[in-house]
Amino acid sequence: MMKNRRQLLRYAGLGLLSYAATSALPQLARAQNSGLSVQSLGHTCFLFSGSGIRVLVNPFRTLGCTAGYRLPRPSADIVLISSQLFDEGAAENLPGAPPILFEPGPQFQALKGIEFEFQGIGIAHDRQGGRRFGTNVAWSWTQGGIRILHLGGAAAPIEIEQQILMGRPDVMFVPVGGGPKAYNPQEALAAIQTLRPRIAVPTHYRTQAADPTACDIVPLEDFLAINPYPVSTLGSTLSLSPGGLPPEGQTAVRVMNYAF
Repeated sequence: MMKNRRQLLRYAGLGLLSYAATSALPQLARAQNSGLSVQSLGHTCFLFSGSGIRVLVNPFRTLGCTAGYRLPRPSADIVLISSQLFDEGAAENLPGAPPILFEPGPQFQALKGIEFEFQGIGIAHDRQGGRRFGTNVAWSWTQGGIRILHLGGAAAPIEIEQQILMGRPDVMFVPVGGGPKAYNPQEALAAIQTLRPRIAVPTHYRTQAADPTACDIVPLEDFLAINPYPVSTLGSTLSLSPGGLPPEGQTAVRVMNYAF
């Protein structure tokens, strides 16, 4: 009798654990597909909020093309940087000392009870095969049900191996301002046509934040002059939901403005 009772209690306990794990799945799915809010912090720096976490990409120091921006120091759960140049890799002294990812390759992080995969994809940071500025790391991950690709300061054409890792992003952040270490407008358009994202967000272009004596990139208008896709101009925040994206096979450009 006691043996049967112990077995019954054990099975009941296992059943409760199984129920708890199963009942948590819908909540997890809702968190992972809850949509995404993106805040522009200037240049190639953005804060992504969704799935209960905040991902900061490419905080910078204020000099040259970023001289007139505020220093980006938001609270974040994880930081991704594309290179260790001053305008894409100044991740020191952030609140809470979040983990920082900076190398190519798949990297798994457990954040707020959810495991995320951040895929770092190496691509040359210049037009000399990386011999001048080294390797830029583009970042691909899914957050809030949205497939994100941030190209950082990519300057080389996207090869087939890189294209496989990048996949078909829902939203792609692409540099357009040129200079020696990032796509110019024509190269940016070629990257968009290669990957065919649903939404393309231009980054890395000249704004009023630039030091006129120390910034060698062109304004956004140079890209928009050759862009064939429909354009919408937003404020400093972009809100996305899995059901609110352009249809597969279509691309739209969303211009995000910095709140000076």
